Amino acid sequence: MRISKQSSRSTGLSAIWVALVAAVLFLPNNAEAMKIQKVKSPGGIVAWLVEEHSLPLVAMRFAFDGGAVQDPKGKAGVSNFLTTMLDEGAGELKSQAFQEKMEDLSVKIGFSSSRDVFSGSFQSLSKNLDAGSELLRLAVTKPRFDAEPLERMRERLAADIVMADNDPNKVASRAWFRLAFGDHPYARSVDGDAASIKAIGADDLKTYHKNIFARDTLNVSVVGDITPEALAQLLDKVFGGLPEKSSLAPVEMASLTAGPKQKIIEMKVPQSVAQFGHRAFLRKDKDFVPSYVLNYIIGGGGFNSRLMEEVREKRGLAYSVYSYISPYAHASVFLGGVATKNEAMGTSLDVIKGVFKRIAEEGPTAEELKNAKRYLTGSYPLRFDTNSKIANQLLWIQIENLGLGYIDERNQMIEDVSIENIKAVAKRLLQSDGLIVTIVGQPTKLGKKG
Repeated sequence: MRISKQSSRSTGLSAIWVALVAAVLFLPNNAEAMKIQKVKSPGGIVAWLVEEHSLPLVAMRFAFDGGAVQDPKGKAGVSNFLTTMLDEGAGELKSQAFQEKMEDLSVKIGFSSSRDVFSGSFQSLSKNLDAGSELLRLAVTKPRFDAEPLERMRERLAADIVMADNDPNKVASRAWFRLAFGDHPYARSVDGDAASIKAIGADDLKTYHKNIFARDTLNVSVVGDITPEALAQLLDKVFGGLPEKSSLAPVEMASLTAGPKQKIIEMKVPQSVAQFGHRAFLRKDKDFVPSYVLNYIIGGGGFNSRLMEEVREKRGLAYSVYSYISPYAHASVFLGGVATKNEAMGTSLDVIKGVFKRIAEEGPTAEELKNAKRYLTGSYPLRFDTNSKIANQLLWIQIENLGLGYIDERNQMIEDVSIENIKAVAKRLLQSDGLIVTIVGQPTKLGKKG
């Protein structure tokens, strides 16, 4: 029996991929030079392709609409459970035989689930692409769900949940989503909990797979040593056997609970951690890009952010404080976190609220906006410095319906954000008196609403 998927890999396989990744880092691909081709298979499956023939390597990313929002009530974590099972035997190959075949071919296959999307990854040497893609086809279309690997994965997931239950940051995050989203599916943890993981069986995984894995919500991106003609055939080979239509349960748009709200979860830890936030703008909102730039100034820019300056540099209240924006399909959230001494949590939250209030009233400075633009545009090419990163970027551009021209247009959209624009967006976004806050630890000196 394999102890874990990671421990089963040979050092020889790892060495092959390390060498290839190191080589890919020096490829000339970047956001400006890429040529993105839209490829349509004979069966009607569409993928975005960037050809790169300087290395014998193909990277694929793909995704289906669904994710954890499609987990049935009482069985949160089904989608995440499924991510562990698709390479644990498929077709006629049982778990160990499937894993050994991947190792022999130097193929990497992986799956993940987020709140709205179930995604997969595939990497293969060009010479093994035909045999490797056959393994991917089996994993996607004919998973086995045998009893032995199912129970082994259940034990692993249960252990992960126990660890998460003792991690203050993860506890605070899960509590925040429950407090913010109430009865909406976003309130449930993607990973599930101890009770739900125990209740999930093979039939639940089969039903989820049947409902979600279909061609109508499939997005695919491919980067590497493959021609459009070869990719067209590959798409039908791997995905052509899937149903044409998915059976997604309807999911309503989410309305976050009105703040201020505060919840404290007692835990004996050296310092308290807090998650704070409120609603933000959907990806399609006209103010999303300005809010993205604004977040860099507030707390997304590390030591260049206002929160870091006010909470850490000036007052020494915390080692780290940050913020970010997460646009989901059915809601968008502006979130942040801070960890500090139990007795300093109240003061830290007051300082954070003060930063939000001042920026909402006055906006950022012209210098802050200039620095944010410089960093956000200058760092963008780093998202395209490996084939896998390129494939991942292309996939999410498809998922978010941003269009083929987005890569060329993105930096200009950031440059177009004016100081007047960002000040107006700050007033619209920031709610210093409406924060939803969850705190884990033994905080003292807190107000009733945090």
